[in-house]
Amino acid sequence: MRITLIGSGNVATHLGAAFRNAGHQLVQVYSRNAQHAALLAYHIKAEPISSLNAISPETDLFVIAVKDDAIAEIAEQLAVYDKLIVHTSGATSLSVLELFTDKAGVFYPLQTFSKNKSIDFNTVPICIEGTDEQSTKQLIELAWTVSQNVYRVDSEKRKILHLAAVFACNFPNYLYQAAGAILAENQLDFNLLRPLIAETAAKVQEQLPEQVQTGPAIRNDINTMQAHLQLLEQHPDLKQVYSLLSQLIIKMNNSTDAGA
Repeated sequence: MRITLIGSGNVATHLGAAFRNAGHQLVQVYSRNAQHAALLAYHIKAEPISSLNAISPETDLFVIAVKDDAIAEIAEQLAVYDKLIVHTSGATSLSVLELFTDKAGVFYPLQTFSKNKSIDFNTVPICIEGTDEQSTKQLIELAWTVSQNVYRVDSEKRKILHLAAVFACNFPNYLYQAAGAILAENQLDFNLLRPLIAETAAKVQEQLPEQVQTGPAIRNDINTMQAHLQLLEQHPDLKQVYSLLSQLIIKMNNSTDAGA
């Protein structure tokens, strides 16, 4: 398939590499930043452009991988080419594209991406939605060329999935940062936590989170929790987070015991 990437960020970078490795032709890479477009285009053997006026109509698919609030504006400009257009957003409805074209879809890779961290794209869940059965089938076939985890997920369920992903990925990463800050204040190395983080993540690959919860809250260890809260006196925001999360863990454990 001939594919044009609109965007040069983390998602576009990994998608472009996956498409290229699967044997697809990357026609162009667009970015408002010419250097960013040129860098990604070099790696995936495409033409870099920094203006949508330079878009080539010789493509089969436009993949919009930009910030959510820019999707509609770009889609409106691309609709004149009468090609299949998809976006890669988890939080944006397909209806945003349908305002401008009836050849539209969503190609949402459910993963956290960083340009400097390689990923086995074959394991990444790809969530597909199309305006009609033909578009959906075409996108599913494309998805199977880059991943072994392909799902049909409509806009409403994709929003729920994106919300769950924030809880599973973005919030824990913030908590890692908070833990790192606590350690740094006390001249302790973040590397001390890495095996713990890895083991915690490994457990939920095989069991449900509620089955492997540990810590003072699940044990209802009041003395330890009070001691922790005292250590957080100079960090009222983190103290509030600690208290709320501990209460939720206790509540979860109580409800689980009641249902047993």
